[in-house]
Amino acid sequence: MTPSTSVIQPEGRIADNIVYFARALRKAGMRVGPASVKDAIEAVLAAGIGSRDDFYWTLHAVLVTRHEDHATFDEAFRLFWKSRELIEKMLAMFSPVALDHREKQKPRAAESRVSQAMFEGHEKAQPPREIPEIEVDARFTVSGNEVLRAKDFAQMSAAELSRARREIAALRLPFDMVRTRRFKPDPHGAKADPRAMLRAAARIGGQLILPKFRSAREVHPPLVVLADISGSMSQYTRIFLHFLHALTEKRRRVHTFVFGTRLTNLTRQMRHRDPDEALAGCAAMVKDWSGGTRIGDALGEFNRLWSRRVLGQGAVVLLITDGLERDDVAGLSEEMERLKKSCRRLIWLNPLLRFDGFEARARGVRAMLPHVDEFRAVHNLNALGDLCASLGAPASRSSDPRRWLAGLSRAA
Repeated sequence: MTPSTSVIQPEGRIADNIVYFARALRKAGMRVGPASVKDAIEAVLAAGIGSRDDFYWTLHAVLVTRHEDHATFDEAFRLFWKSRELIEKMLAMFSPVALDHREKQKPRAAESRVSQAMFEGHEKAQPPREIPEIEVDARFTVSGNEVLRAKDFAQMSAAELSRARREIAALRLPFDMVRTRRFKPDPHGAKADPRAMLRAAARIGGQLILPKFRSAREVHPPLVVLADISGSMSQYTRIFLHFLHALTEKRRRVHTFVFGTRLTNLTRQMRHRDPDEALAGCAAMVKDWSGGTRIGDALGEFNRLWSRRVLGQGAVVLLITDGLERDDVAGLSEEMERLKKSCRRLIWLNPLLRFDGFEARARGVRAMLPHVDEFRAVHNLNALGDLCASLGAPASRSSDPRRWLAGLSRAA
């Protein structure tokens, strides 16, 4: 039913439509309970329906309780309440028209997730199609899980995105903690806390002083990510940004920077709770995606403007690049040395390590490799799992950059 009348008829089905609309929102990932549905119906009955915008904001005020749910609600309202755009698309699908060679529009945030949740019941009601049986020899094929691990996140449907989230959530996220110079109350602490003892005694008039103890506070160290978005690295950086979004939800100090021909800070955009909205904000901020790369200039700008702000308290730096520098490598070596001295741990993630015959022969790789603590691959979810395990444990021999430096010495 399209909201168009100012008076709601008793025999109308506006309440049933609101209930079904709330169910679609719940399937799309929003937290909508029975109480919210009841409040939405009462709000619409009290406010009436003067226009489409009035009806939109009446439901929005009741059903949207988190900022990250705005994009999902907006897309669901556009699809559910029979907009002209949806009708035109459906007519175009069933009409024999010529091929459309116009440029395709970019998908909206949460569009695939909402549309699949909206029409899930309609797809189940369709009669099953008779598909001829085909025997396939699957001895040399890959499983669905392996296909999911290699698939681009931007092309996933709602079900695949949900499975990918479970895969990322199943990863053991790093539990690396560093000891600070601040203290927290601890009844089993090794040090006495005289201030806490005096405060507790003052509450009871100072007649009884009970011992209080404290221990050093442990926190997650800052995690700083410098990701290359040049043409050869954009595919891997997109996948890694999804992993960083999941990591940002569970850690406080995660700073994300991307660089191609310039350095861009995406920390604020990655803090959005909805992954579609977060990546849409990142795409809007970055102007040099899939372009050239200037690693030395980008690292120099980071060391000059951001290192003092984000590289404190034992920060860990993840550098994601293939090391194919187009400019002079003399400045690159100096900037890498300065970056190494400013952080506690520098991990280089290079997708070229997926090749068994990789050798550090490029000029940029030779200039950067002596200044890193670990040298790892980043090309699938298995590599991300190894990265999570390495952040919470000492460095292993397999990621020691001295292996590749020894190979360079033998080649020389």
